[in-house]
Amino acid sequence: MAMLDSVDPVDDGDRAQWLAARIRLTNSLVALGTETGGEVAAGLAELDEVRSLLDEVGDPKLRAELSGAIDHNYGLLLMAVGQNENGISYFDASIRHKDFVLASAADPVPLLDPYLGTMITRGLAYTRSGDVGRAREDLAHAMDIAEKHELRLQAADVRRPLGSLELRIGNVPAALRLYEESERIYRALGVEIHPLLRLEQGQALLAAGLADEAGRHLDEVLEVMHEQTSITRDLADVELYRASAALMSDDLELARRYAASARRRMLRWGCQTCVANATIIGLRADVRDALRTDEIPPTLTARALRAATGMPMPRLADQAALARMLAVRVELRKGKHQRAAELLARIPRPGKLTSVDYRMLRRLCRAELAVAEGDKARALAEIRVGLTELDRVRDRMGGLELVSGTALHGRELADLAVKIVLERSDAARLFGWTERTRAQSYRYEPVAVTDPDLAERVGEVRGLDQAIHQAQHDGHPTAALRAKYTERLREAHRLGWHTGRWGRPRPVAGLAEVGDSLGERALVSFASSDDELVAVVVAGGRCELVHLGSAARAGESARMLNVDLNALAPDQLPGPLVHSVLGSARKQTERLDTQLIRPLMELIGDRGLVVVPTGSLYAVPWGVLPGLRSRPIVVAPSATAWLGAERSKAPRARKVVLVRGPGLVGTRGELDKLATHYRTAQTLTGSEATVKAVLRALDGAKLAHIAAHGAHEPENALFSRLELADGALFAHEMAGLAQPPSQVVFAACELALNRIRPGDEALGFASALLASGSRTVIAPLSRVGDEAAAAAMDDYHRGLAEGAGPATALADTIAVDPFRRPFVCLGAG
Repeated sequence: MAMLDSVDPVDDGDRAQWLAARIRLTNSLVALGTETGGEVAAGLAELDEVRSLLDEVGDPKLRAELSGAIDHNYGLLLMAVGQNENGISYFDASIRHKDFVLASAADPVPLLDPYLGTMITRGLAYTRSGDVGRAREDLAHAMDIAEKHELRLQAADVRRPLGSLELRIGNVPAALRLYEESERIYRALGVEIHPLLRLEQGQALLAAGLADEAGRHLDEVLEVMHEQTSITRDLADVELYRASAALMSDDLELARRYAASARRRMLRWGCQTCVANATIIGLRADVRDALRTDEIPPTLTARALRAATGMPMPRLADQAALARMLAVRVELRKGKHQRAAELLARIPRPGKLTSVDYRMLRRLCRAELAVAEGDKARALAEIRVGLTELDRVRDRMGGLELVSGTALHGRELADLAVKIVLERSDAARLFGWTERTRAQSYRYEPVAVTDPDLAERVGEVRGLDQAIHQAQHDGHPTAALRAKYTERLREAHRLGWHTGRWGRPRPVAGLAEVGDSLGERALVSFASSDDELVAVVVAGGRCELVHLGSAARAGESARMLNVDLNALAPDQLPGPLVHSVLGSARKQTERLDTQLIRPLMELIGDRGLVVVPTGSLYAVPWGVLPGLRSRPIVVAPSATAWLGAERSKAPRARKVVLVRGPGLVGTRGELDKLATHYRTAQTLTGSEATVKAVLRALDGAKLAHIAAHGAHEPENALFSRLELADGALFAHEMAGLAQPPSQVVFAACELALNRIRPGDEALGFASALLASGSRTVIAPLSRVGDEAAAAAMDDYHRGLAEGAGPATALADTIAVDPFRRPFVCLGAG
């Protein structure tokens, strides 16, 4: 800059060139400053300085070009500090100047890139300021221009802010689809994926409640950005959302650390909105910690109110309200009910675009105030309204993971409802509230959708998996293949977020209709509040509540039992080892039986059971417990899900499919034995048991028996897998069938395991099938030896052939050798 100022042009032509060069250089330096954390005020001052030179530019077209660039960067700087409305006026001016330039150009196409850049950025500014209509108008216009002139890079660019717009109005699947399309175009063009696109994908996952997935996703972005140390502002944005993910995952220390780092960076940048958001995350972590430990720092309320007061209005009204709501919760815990009520009265009602977190926190504050004032009926009414608002968010989700993740936003509301009802010891009301708050993803009617992009990506994953096995067999390196496999699996996972579709939500099952449908059976629905475990027992026209002690103690026994059963799985084990492990397994089953079953015996008698687990109790193989031996047991994620499966219609087709995958020892005669029970069965073994052939055979089947090795993927449950002749068959693929088999039997892998999300949302291979329309799934909860599985399945199918229902046939099967047959009947039976 100093060198240019010292130039003394000789004539008017040189003067014009000098002016244009100086203005362009200043614009470039200011633009660079927006990416590297430069001072906004200094950037605005530099632009004002060169703006004063524009009157000396005689060429109208050149003057318009330079004016458009200055106004664009001026608007960008204002956006960077949260002044979106002021920024829009400069984008308006920039577009007017660029329209003039385009109108006077013989070939406007080379000039479209900066024009579209301003149009897209103005659309983003409209989105941030809440003007959805004008945002969509700008972005749709930009998309039309880019596609008309086949500007693929710009078409990818405009999809990002379109995704942000969809995210702002709560359409998470549409946002993820647009981000995925943008990424795909960048890859096809060989363009590096900007970290901010990854950030936007992370934001969408947070909106869907997928905190763990968002955390892993943003960790990858941070790793890339730390290698690009100049991107200070963008790095602060990513840290801010990583702090949000940590807060949602209840990692309070990590949330504080990232929020503090983001706040320091944003203070340097001068973005008041970003500083406020980081401040709120740090406060939320501190308040949650204080409420959990009941150790309230004396200055916590003052901190929250000081933060709220320091936020400019009306631009940061939502952030100020969030800070005051945190103060409300602290004051309530301190017993200052009147002060809390006064603060809460200042909290504005949410608008159409207000975030779901704001809505849920406001309802939580109102419910907690009602509890403090002794009006628990009003508290439950507030919770009911909040959960209804959350239902509307859930109804817009796409894939099963998004639907199941939404419960995270309402976790504290649901916990408070259960706590209130438990204090009343009202079994019927507790039944109603647990049904209202758990496993809501199973309420949706399945709709079969086949996405060609997802199918293609899954096919690539399968091919890479085979290539890795072949390279291992040949003694060749596999590192490059594994890296590519991981990347393709990640891409398939992302596609799965938005390609799923679900129909209308079914109504929550009522106690009376569940009681009528049970007949001579009993339903045992477990629930917990803090560490208190209870069971609601519905049997013989009665609904009773039974207290069962520590939830943590039961969960630890279930975990230890699972470890022991896995150790017992191999077919050939030394006798002393079997004796030792079997002794430990018996001890754990006795503990579980004593805590969970014996207190219920007077109520359940010898009835068959429908068991609805909670949390870690999903890992209990119920038929192994001494008090439940030989008893028909069905496990379901909720009474509503069980009732839906129980009432589902069996397919007219009588098709039976028997499948054996590769690598099973001691099962060669297994399918031959099963075929004697199903003489018209379609059998697929050896090279015939390919993914395509198996999927085709399974569609519309009455019964599918699959003996194949597989694996539950806890971090990516819908990509849990079965090994077939040509590679892995994933849960996503089976769940996507037009008509999944009515009954599916998994003989040789622990595919009954689930990842349990907040709200008892179970996600895994078996649960995906149930959610997609299968009526019954038989699967083990832990590993099973090949020979033990073959013997168990022969017994099970003999029972079915003799007319027993799935639950009864399985109960008789397990009773023969309980510790080596840890199967469960899921769904209905």
